[in-house]
Amino acid sequence: MPTWLSNMLPILILLAAIGVVLARLPRVELGYADAYRRRRTLNWLPLGLTYAFLYMGRYNLTVAKNALGSLMTKADFGTIFFYGTLTYGIAFLINGPLTDRWGGRRTILIAALGSAVCNAAMGLVLQYGDPLNLVSTYSVLYAANMYFQSFGAVSIVKVNAHWFHVRERGVFGGIFGILISLGIYFAFDWGKLIVAAFPGEVEYIFYIPAAILLVFAVIDYFLVFDKPSQTGHADVEVGDASSGEDGGRLTLGQVAMKMFRNPVIMTIALIEFCSGYLRQAIMQWYPIFAKQTGNTEDFVFENWGMMLCVAGILGGVFAGTISDHVFGSRRGPMSAVLYGIMIAGCVCMIFALETPALGWLLVLMSLAIIGVHGMLSGTASMDFGGKHNAGVAVGLIDGFVYLGTAVHTLVLVAVLPKDGTPEAAQASGWHWWPIAMLPATLIGFLLALRVWNARAKRPGSAH
Repeated sequence: MPTWLSNMLPILILLAAIGVVLARLPRVELGYADAYRRRRTLNWLPLGLTYAFLYMGRYNLTVAKNALGSLMTKADFGTIFFYGTLTYGIAFLINGPLTDRWGGRRTILIAALGSAVCNAAMGLVLQYGDPLNLVSTYSVLYAANMYFQSFGAVSIVKVNAHWFHVRERGVFGGIFGILISLGIYFAFDWGKLIVAAFPGEVEYIFYIPAAILLVFAVIDYFLVFDKPSQTGHADVEVGDASSGEDGGRLTLGQVAMKMFRNPVIMTIALIEFCSGYLRQAIMQWYPIFAKQTGNTEDFVFENWGMMLCVAGILGGVFAGTISDHVFGSRRGPMSAVLYGIMIAGCVCMIFALETPALGWLLVLMSLAIIGVHGMLSGTASMDFGGKHNAGVAVGLIDGFVYLGTAVHTLVLVAVLPKDGTPEAAQASGWHWWPIAMLPATLIGFLLALRVWNARAKRPGSAH
């Protein structure tokens, strides 16, 4: 294969996946004017791209870990990542209610600006600081970064809850998943390009996302608004759990109790705890596995960000479309199907660790788990929280995602072979990796069955 074609192949695959998905998406007709649809696109597109670049400023830590070599061991990475994800998971107690009170427009600006400052600080520490204190310093800075990052998901859901009807949210979740999945591509593949472009200057893996986030903060300031009425269009009836409410503000305690007493939201939160555990167990640890076992010539490893992006696009669109058009906008059945794929994937993974099929198997598993995450955190949270309480609902659900991520870090750091040992350099030495994932797949599957028939109810509805 010519070198130029080899270099272009990942981009061509990515563009083909996006093109096929967009061409095949069904359209839900709700009588919206073309002018409304155009203005809505101007709202969600920069919002989605901002979230994509927030991902780049979040998972660049994994790329930096591989580039730094012995300066950041697996244990160091696990410590930094643990404190960051734990902060993210707990931050919903503050940021969910704040987003409901302030609106998603203001909080996406806080997310972009705050993360930009934290990424710039991590770059400065790497460039001018003491490498011996890297773990303690980065644990603080990455935790601060993840606090600001936690505004991202709640901001997106809060804004879009006012612009999209419940009947079109599944399909839209797939489209929006394209933009979010691009963030994984930016983080891993653009990150590796940045490291290659600035040899010996790993700090640019933090500086460049910081600069991009600053640019998008300016774009969002001029284009993103919380409600259609703020852009000259009439607000629309969205048909979710807030429909028919007068919009009167509940106290924080009332909203919190409303969420915690809702069995569907709490079950979804527990499913997403498992999703956070599993998603990061695949996404963060496969590049480290491949690097340490010498499988770096593999196509999947070389294009890990692109492959995760394609998996996210296909998983999000597949899950959202079938949820809306086969299961009547119920999110439980599709979650159960995707968790069934995860169970089979973990079992197959045990036998595939030493084979070239491992990378492709992990791509399939990523498709399944990203599909669950996008549909539940990005769509079901709007449906069951309603537009008035979307911030608290997605904060609660996404908080459980990252609590699961924090737990996964503790578990995998404990069971995986230590750096420098013979087992760490052999694929067979990583046998606890899939075994540690299997219980979460089984729990997630059983919980998804519990919400098989769940639908969003309007206030006062009997069924």
